[in-house]
Amino acid sequence: MKRWISYPKAEGEFSRQAHCDLPDGTFEREMGKEGFFGPACHFHHKHAPTGWTEFDGPLRPHAFDLNRLEVRAASPFQAYPLLSNGDARIRWWLLDAPMPALARNADGDELLFIHEGEGALFCDWGHLDYRDGDYIVLPRGAMWRLEPRQPTRVMLVEASGSSYQLPEKGLVGPHAIFDATALDTPKLDDAFAAQRDGEAGSRPWAVQVKHQGKLTTIRYPFNPLDAVGWHGDLAACRVNWRDIRPLMSHRYHLPPSAHTTFVARNFVVCTFVPRPIESDPGALKVPFYHSNDDYDEFILYHRGSFFSRDNIRPGMTTLHPCGFTHGPHPKAFAAGLKAERKETDEVAVMIDTRFPLEVNEPARAVELHEYADSWKPKA
Repeated sequence: MKRWISYPKAEGEFSRQAHCDLPDGTFEREMGKEGFFGPACHFHHKHAPTGWTEFDGPLRPHAFDLNRLEVRAASPFQAYPLLSNGDARIRWWLLDAPMPALARNADGDELLFIHEGEGALFCDWGHLDYRDGDYIVLPRGAMWRLEPRQPTRVMLVEASGSSYQLPEKGLVGPHAIFDATALDTPKLDDAFAAQRDGEAGSRPWAVQVKHQGKLTTIRYPFNPLDAVGWHGDLAACRVNWRDIRPLMSHRYHLPPSAHTTFVARNFVVCTFVPRPIESDPGALKVPFYHSNDDYDEFILYHRGSFFSRDNIRPGMTTLHPCGFTHGPHPKAFAAGLKAERKETDEVAVMIDTRFPLEVNEPARAVELHEYADSWKPKA
């Protein structure tokens, strides 16, 4: 049990409630432990905490335009390696033809987020169609392949050495955000039987296995996806962002952790989906400024207009490393003060990692280096 040095105190001008009814002319900044779950302090500043003029050194906010990555790959293990640490590996994959071989990740569970496209997934448990906005969880060791019907763009997130689980939903109960019945599992249907018993079932197949970061190919004279039945409580599953019913409060801007979809060792995956914006006059209408003190934050912008950012398009990503304060762009903050928008239309996937993410070369090649300047006060 943690014994935080924790004691609620207050000094000077302050608000009775975080993120609400701030002292006139001030900007709130949250500094906390364990993301949004530990002790925290809320400062009230005269100037926006992101009103910097320059960064001099390696630490800075990053933006990457993944739309500029165009090389197709037949295997998920040939996908662009974007960012990684000891717990998570984030890759970007473009696929426009059926995978010629099966894939098996022996290094951790695999999470696929379908950014664009539609098609069919075949795996140990059967057949499952996919479309844009789907999350697909493939347990460590699963054999699988995709057959796109439309060109497909996928963000893959490996839980290295660990497993994906659902978040603890606490007071709101197990049916909040999405019910477990929204998790679809594959079927041993006619499509699966056709690939098992037809031409695809009789020809030789290869399985590419990733173990300790290295690939091994195992060859079979038949299709090893030949199950005729299964039972148990471990399976691949799918949920779409359209199935998510976000937690909301009209009087208080909830922290990003309220939108957690999956948890793994030392990182979480959150989903931002359309929702009404806070209507209480005193409540913040945009994300609050906060210091990244324990976590790196990576976001993929999937669709819509992200209400705390300017000039961010679908297919772009941002990385805000631990060590500096971040929050809404000035124009978005001003719009929030005026309550110009009544609801969001954004869909985005956020990955918060407990340990720093290393930016790999494919991401550096499509980095928008001017991103750090987008918070500068306009002359």
